[in-house]
Amino acid sequence: MNSEKSNLLKQKSHTLIPGGAHTYAKGDDQFPEGAPGFLEKGEGCHVWDLDRNEYIEYGNGLRSVTLGHAYKPVVEAAYQQMRLGINFNRPSSIEVECAEKIINLIEGADMVKFAKNGSDVTTAAVRLARAFTGRDLVAICEDHPFYSVDDWFIGSTDMPAGIPHAIRDLTLKFHYNDLESIKSLFEQYPNQIACLFMEVERFDPPLDGFLQNVKLLCKQNGCLLIFDEIITGFRWHLGGAQKYHNIIPDLSTFGKAIGNGFSIAALVGKREIMELGGLNTDKERVFLLSTTFGAETHSLAAAIATMKIYESEPVIDHLYRQGKRLIEGIKQSVHEHRLEGYFGTLGKPCCLLYYTRDENGQPSQSFRTLFLQETIKRGIIAPSLVVSYSHTDRDIDKTLEVLNETLFVYRKALDHGIDRFLEGRAVKPVIRRFN
Repeated sequence: MNSEKSNLLKQKSHTLIPGGAHTYAKGDDQFPEGAPGFLEKGEGCHVWDLDRNEYIEYGNGLRSVTLGHAYKPVVEAAYQQMRLGINFNRPSSIEVECAEKIINLIEGADMVKFAKNGSDVTTAAVRLARAFTGRDLVAICEDHPFYSVDDWFIGSTDMPAGIPHAIRDLTLKFHYNDLESIKSLFEQYPNQIACLFMEVERFDPPLDGFLQNVKLLCKQNGCLLIFDEIITGFRWHLGGAQKYHNIIPDLSTFGKAIGNGFSIAALVGKREIMELGGLNTDKERVFLLSTTFGAETHSLAAAIATMKIYESEPVIDHLYRQGKRLIEGIKQSVHEHRLEGYFGTLGKPCCLLYYTRDENGQPSQSFRTLFLQETIKRGIIAPSLVVSYSHTDRDIDKTLEVLNETLFVYRKALDHGIDRFLEGRAVKPVIRRFN
């Protein structure tokens, strides 16, 4: 594939932008050296790079584009709203319309505040929990990779530079499906934990009533339960993964899928908590969320259109069906190339990931790079295997054909050494202390 234009622009980008991109997960260190440098156009699940090479894309827009790129009903709704203006000095009526729409979908939502990205709303949830409980500590599930760009979370990672130790010390960690790890936190820090923050589910399903027991523990200890549904919302179920697992938290955050790639996120929750950020309370005011662009009308119009499509069309059924087809096809290829334990899928069909392991059965960034390298050569961009509503049977068939060829190379690399097959340096984790 020709990459001349991308390669020239890539050099320039790093002189102007730290890391060459505005999102770490899109950076050059996350893809092999032969990956397309810049994507210029998308339609459905197909994208074209600066050099006009075409690819089938998975995990579209970091999992935010659930319907498909340039999805016409959503684009049209946003366009018509943009013609009326996108930002005013007073609220627009579409803010109420969109608020009512999402509240009707999420069972535990009495009120909502919109923002532009997931970090806005997760940080607002933490601030609200601290104000409501009068406590400082936050407990997060360390088995879930990312919650926010803000200090309360980043200070707990392997990339804490610039964050004071006093802030880092306010975040505690527990493990998913490990009730004892949560109990020990409550015992070690009695009456000090404001909230437990976690995804409802990631790779492994909750076992032995884990979620219900967590909720009970939180209630017994005066601690709020907050679910991060930035990824799971509108993929597991129209009412979120919380509806799928029949549990209502105190607060929850949604994003990504709400606007099919348009910038919108939401904090929803119980009225008595959310109202602390409003005007109908005699308690101390909480600076909950107040952003200039938090309620841009075209993003709200896109969100309303997206939610209506989810209600009227079998979007989620399609995500599960196509994900299951990938799982079954990959199983066949894995068996054919004797790759059991070296390559496989993770998570639910509606939000499918994969693992790559080396000849010793250990997680391997080098083998991840090889997988990406070989799929990109064959017209697939797959940092994950997360499908959209636009992934057709033909797209899945083509993908499985490419994956089978890729896994054949993977097997040869295991047998003969990866250095003979890897072209350039390996990819790296996003969150790391040094480059």
